[in-house]
Amino acid sequence: MSSIPNASVKPQETVLEFLSEEEVLAAGQSSPLNSVPSSTESARANSAAGMSLPVNLNVASPMVREWMSKRREEIRPWGLFARTSHFQTPASLPKLSKRVYKNVDYFLSNYVLVFLVLFIYCLVTSPMLLVVLALSGGASYYLTLKQKERKLVLGGREVSLAQQYGLVGLCAIPLFLLAGAGSAVFWVIGASMVFIGVHASFYNYEALDIAEDQEPLTGEIVEEV
Repeated sequence: MSSIPNASVKPQETVLEFLSEEEVLAAGQSSPLNSVPSSTESARANSAAGMSLPVNLNVASPMVREWMSKRREEIRPWGLFARTSHFQTPASLPKLSKRVYKNVDYFLSNYVLVFLVLFIYCLVTSPMLLVVLALSGGASYYLTLKQKERKLVLGGREVSLAQQYGLVGLCAIPLFLLAGAGSAVFWVIGASMVFIGVHASFYNYEALDIAEDQEPLTGEIVEEV
């Protein structure tokens, strides 16, 4: 009969101990149960750190859009860009360096479009590159849709969308190399540098200044004299 009271007392002691731990936690004192919230806080910190990269990417995207809109606004007329009467041999090396600097600054948007056209031409002439790009883009789009539906967790840690994109990029590198992306990139960069260098070196920017700015000013001066 003595075992029955003991069995009835133990649950009460357990309840009292549990309530005391809750009171201690509410009062902010240290207890053995502090390890549970600390692990929860660390998991939250890890997930916040993993999600910090997409936030930075979202902050940088307006800068990219602003740069693209500025490039569209500063596209010079293609007739002026390819006017053959303005192509002249530079008289000296200092004038050549000054001409290249001014032309690159003035025709930068046109040069960017030339680079894009050469890049697109390289893709069209390389079907394997198109296939690899389509596969990489499709995988990234699929991961984006899945991320909206359910977060990806590996080993108790959340994998951010930027990390998934990075994994897709790493897996796509061998495919790009097999498709000849290295030679295509070097060809696009080389052809762009040659075209831009020749145009910026032989296009007479001083003639452009006279045609746009100095002629009206000269006319006013002559009339005043």
